[in-house]
Amino acid sequence: MSKAPLMMALPSKGRIMEQAQGLFARAGFKVARAGSARGYRGTIDGMSGVEIAFLSSTEIAQALKEGTTDIGVTGEDLLHEAIADADNVLDITLRLGFAPAEVIVAVPKCWLDVATMSDLDEVSAAFYAGHGRRLRVATKYSGLTRRFFAEKGVTGYRIVESLGATEGAPAAGTAEVIVDITTTGSTLEANQLKVLDDGIILKSEAVLACRKSLAGQPRIIDLRDRLESVL
Repeated sequence: MSKAPLMMALPSKGRIMEQAQGLFARAGFKVARAGSARGYRGTIDGMSGVEIAFLSSTEIAQALKEGTTDIGVTGEDLLHEAIADADNVLDITLRLGFAPAEVIVAVPKCWLDVATMSDLDEVSAAFYAGHGRRLRVATKYSGLTRRFFAEKGVTGYRIVESLGATEGAPAAGTAEVIVDITTTGSTLEANQLKVLDDGIILKSEAVLACRKSLAGQPRIIDLRDRLESVL
């Protein structure tokens, strides 16, 4: 009886796509798109019984959540945003060493008395008393924000969905606080923002992740070992 094909999702564009495919190539896995260069399906040489889907990094996290893909390469931040109990649902098969970033809570530098999440909670109460509304937090990470703020006991806020450059929200007057991803901190500096002392929600990088039930499968173990050998 033949094994069921393994569905693997890889990033469809950008730097993370280039780095993922470069890593796979060094390990002896040549990835190619089926049909046109813009196709959403592909093949992988060096690994039998595997079907490739090309998706955005966000879509890969969602597909792993829904079980429509078995294994994929995406950012760890996106996995934890999409899946509240990601550690119970997924196995981080291998950390890949590229696309490092941190999901952080940042406030204007001029808030001299706000250095921690506890300070932010106090400010939120004072803000509501003075303005009659809650602090606005601009973010694309609503799930991570809600869970982290609840863990820290901060309740006096509301989320404003960020559709553009999140770091610009305080200067534009659309939010007072941001939760965003940062790599060097230079964009935060340029926008006169500071990260709270205990405001690092998650340290992230590109990962190979699979559904927990498949973690011990020989094909996945072989893939992990061969990728790890060239990191």
